[in-house]
Amino acid sequence: MVATRGAGPGGRPSRRRNAARRHPHPAEGLVTDLTDLVLAVVLAAAAAGAAFLLRDPRRLPTGAGAVTSPSSSVSVVVPARNEEATLPLLLASLRGLAHPVLEVVVVDDDSDDATTAVARAGGALVVRAPAPPPGWTGKAWACHHGVRAAAGDLLLFLDADTVLAPDALHGLLEMHERHGGLVSVQPFHRVVRPYEQLSAYFNAMSTLASAAFTRRPVAAPMAFGPCLITSRDDYERAGGHAAVRGEILDDVRLAAAYDRAGLPVRCALGGRSVSMRSYPGGLRQLADGWTKNFASGASAAAPGPAVAAGLWISAHHAIAVGTLLAVVEASTGAGAALSVGSPVLWFVAWICSAAQLRSILRRLGTFRWWTWALFPVPLLAFDLVFARSVARTLVRRSVSWRGREVRLGAADGREEAPRC
Repeated sequence: MVATRGAGPGGRPSRRRNAARRHPHPAEGLVTDLTDLVLAVVLAAAAAGAAFLLRDPRRLPTGAGAVTSPSSSVSVVVPARNEEATLPLLLASLRGLAHPVLEVVVVDDDSDDATTAVARAGGALVVRAPAPPPGWTGKAWACHHGVRAAAGDLLLFLDADTVLAPDALHGLLEMHERHGGLVSVQPFHRVVRPYEQLSAYFNAMSTLASAAFTRRPVAAPMAFGPCLITSRDDYERAGGHAAVRGEILDDVRLAAAYDRAGLPVRCALGGRSVSMRSYPGGLRQLADGWTKNFASGASAAAPGPAVAAGLWISAHHAIAVGTLLAVVEASTGAGAALSVGSPVLWFVAWICSAAQLRSILRRLGTFRWWTWALFPVPLLAFDLVFARSVARTLVRRSVSWRGREVRLGAADGREEAPRC
């Protein structure tokens, strides 16, 4: 029998090789320590960047301050397309406001369900918008028609899936009086079914990359469409929805229009005052909604916050992969050539990242424990939908939403007819 190289009699590993494994060369240990140190510094820097962006987020006032604008000067405008299931909650919350508004205008955007009947039963004035002309998206056209039908000096635009607490209007008026221009509120997300938890990273990334909730405004103004309040004078001065008629991100572009007109734009987190349930219609609706918005929204974010948010989510990818490889190596002995960093480093990084993600998500919605404890699960969902968004936005140049195919960058910015 011929012994293999490095093996003793019977093919067993030699004592010299076993000793080398138990006592690695000092230089190898130094390299490992330096690698762990570099990884730790990079991961800590990514976490610190996210913490900086959300160190003191602006929240909607709770309605304790004094306001001079009467609630009776507020017209609520609700663009609605096939919203029979969501409108009852919104309209009930508006009837329950501590201070009533002048009117609620629901604009039926070519619905094929009972949206009109539900809106009328809820006490709203219903306006049926004709088909959008060339160059207009459906939502911008509906908002434009709603403003024309409204009588108030203050305009409050609400998505149909939004719900206001009794004191929410007072807080909105207080913030608008303080800042003027356009005030936008990102609602607190009511996350009900398990698939809705997969929105975790989309909510976190949009909040971080926008940097819209910091006390010091960023270079690129940002707005969130579910809840916007402005005066009619400022709305017309900025050009209204006619200025963003063909934009898929009408809220972001409306903020830019206000900025061009020299008007301020301020954002706040909704907290307990303004909430919403974004995608109750199933996983496909959730994927279509984030596909429509996310790649375009990423390109509209300010460079500094976008880079910081990108580093943060890249660190989460690294931690997920590093921990997986460490577990595989520890349990099977395979994957040593791919593994970088010590298992202890990845374990600690997992715990710290999960804790920070929990802290972020608690401010944004009712996300369950597994969205942060098992963060690679919603992270994988983020990757798949973001890749789909990039493909639809940058390659195919069209996105689908509520039965309409929206062409991006087309000469007329048109929406195609609903698909059967």
